[in-house]
Amino acid sequence: MARELQITIDAADPETLGTFWADVLGYRQMDPPGGHATWNEALAAMGVPEERWNDANAIVDPDGEGPRIFLQRVPEEKAGKNRLHIDVRAAPELEGEPRMAALEDEARRLTALGAKRLERFEPAPPLGSGWIVMADPEGNEFCLD
Repeated sequence: MARELQITIDAADPETLGTFWADVLGYRQMDPPGGHATWNEALAAMGVPEERWNDANAIVDPDGEGPRIFLQRVPEEKAGKNRLHIDVRAAPELEGEPRMAALEDEARRLTALGAKRLERFEPAPPLGSGWIVMADPEGNEFCLD
């Protein structure tokens, strides 16, 4: 039996980083529980102290197809290269220069959202399609593929 997948990202600011990833992926904030209109209202009703309201955040695919992304506050900063990273499939159906042009367009959009461009890898047929390495606002590497 297949399992449901959740991706968890350690963050200094789960709310801000969640907003970034929601914009990147076309996701939305997960609905608050129990019929509450907002997460702040729900957290207050649960008795969570206000200084803990940004300890976690979750974003979801509005179509219910992609994995839930959970962002959790951690005290330490990112220390090294990610051993696991996210590939954002921005041009999976394209090849060659049209593919790289589409990836460059997406890199510009994500840079405007707060991402940092790190490196471009040129297509190397027959197996290498080309991609762009980026970092989110907290320095987590991901690829535009």
